[in-house]
Amino acid sequence: MGHTLKITDIQSVTHDVRQIRFEKPDDYTFTPGQATEVAIDKKGWRDEKRPFTFTSLNSDLYLEFVIKIYPDHDGVTEQIGKLEVGDSLIIDDPWGTIEYNGEGVFLAGGAGVTPFIAIFRDLHKKGENGNNKLIFSNKSDKDIILKEEFQKILGDQFVNVITDEPTEDHIFLDGFIDKDFLDSQIDDFDQEFYVCGPGPFNDAMMKSLKDLGADPEALIFEE
Repeated sequence: MGHTLKITDIQSVTHDVRQIRFEKPDDYTFTPGQATEVAIDKKGWRDEKRPFTFTSLNSDLYLEFVIKIYPDHDGVTEQIGKLEVGDSLIIDDPWGTIEYNGEGVFLAGGAGVTPFIAIFRDLHKKGENGNNKLIFSNKSDKDIILKEEFQKILGDQFVNVITDEPTEDHIFLDGFIDKDFLDSQIDDFDQEFYVCGPGPFNDAMMKSLKDLGADPEALIFEE
């Protein structure tokens, strides 16, 4: 059943990423990492549903998404970039395949980090960050989503990889994170691995992790 919910706040997170907060129905609950189908409550867009991941927590009085806007795609995310406070979104029930299953290494490519935001916020709130590590791959420094918040939560366990522009502050790799890099960053392949990013990123990470001895059963990724 769809819920039509009014937007209460919009903030810019990076040059092309928005944080959108909106009303929360009284009985709406989800697990950190879960997503829902979203449509814009405007003529011509109500049937155009797209999946977005919740970045708020159940304890918050609002629902929140962190969404990358693609202005050249002439579609839903472009329209979301034009939304204002007071506009409405239509959301369905929550679903999702990424769920926290214990300490491990999180590998994110670009906007693929969004399922991990609520997971890390939830762990931080509970004081259960433990030895979790986030390796985050972006094209350039300016693309890093919620950089300061991840640094605060994870400290040295937050590793930024930049693939398109040489950088002084972060690790620069010309192209994808590869097997040698993972081998240099991870000292235990007998743990949980959480992978989320564009399809080619996911495929490359899964293959490298398996080659390095990770248990296929411990590889959790957005399907």
